[in-house]
Amino acid sequence: MNTTILIADDEPNIRDVVRFAAEQAGFHCLEAADGKQALERFAAEGPDLLVLDVKMPHLSGTDVCRQVRAGSRVPIIFLTSCDDEIDRVVGLELGADDYVTKPFSPRELVARMRAVLRRSGADPTHTAVPPQTSTAPAAATSRGRGEALAAPLRHGRLMLDLERFEACWDERPVALTATGFRLLHALLERPGRVLDREQLIERMYTTLTHVSDRTVDSHVRRVRAAFAEVGGAPLETVQGIGYRLGSCE
Repeated sequence: MNTTILIADDEPNIRDVVRFAAEQAGFHCLEAADGKQALERFAAEGPDLLVLDVKMPHLSGTDVCRQVRAGSRVPIIFLTSCDDEIDRVVGLELGADDYVTKPFSPRELVARMRAVLRRSGADPTHTAVPPQTSTAPAAATSRGRGEALAAPLRHGRLMLDLERFEACWDERPVALTATGFRLLHALLERPGRVLDREQLIERMYTTLTHVSDRTVDSHVRRVRAAFAEVGGAPLETVQGIGYRLGSCE
């Protein structure tokens, strides 16, 4: 079945532009004219990705994001005005994976959709692989044309499974957004090394070019909050420079 996108915006012309571009790219589209309708359609039809306008009647995009995030990790992209940085920051803190500023390029928005879906494991161009029945270790299990499954990355009590897009602390799962997962992955690739915000932005985003330091800090706060729920604290701040992965012991 086609990947389903829910487009929520109170401006019909914006929905038309997004729907046309998404359908041309092979997506199936649902529409909502306000936040309340967006939640109803999300609950009834379970789309694979949400594109939410920040400012909508009845319920704002951030309100919708907050309620969706209470029980789902479905990818979320915000549509926001160019001067609404505070809205973007709040939205990212609530768990959105990306944002696009108005006016926007439909082609860029579709590229963002594909990137977020790919990172979440729901890439519409990805062909699912049947579960393996072999008892061999995951790193040596056959996949596709001889490609091996990547073994989970471990550092102390922290584990990241890049194949399943899962993070764990002491084997307890930790719910992260796609962007938060990439942030943690970037630091886990270089344990103990300090990465400044610009370096993290390069690794967290594949298409964004204008991201503020505040956005990085927002994702760091969300990652820390998610790990705090299971007693973990993997990230360390280096004042005036950036962040690094701690010992995780």
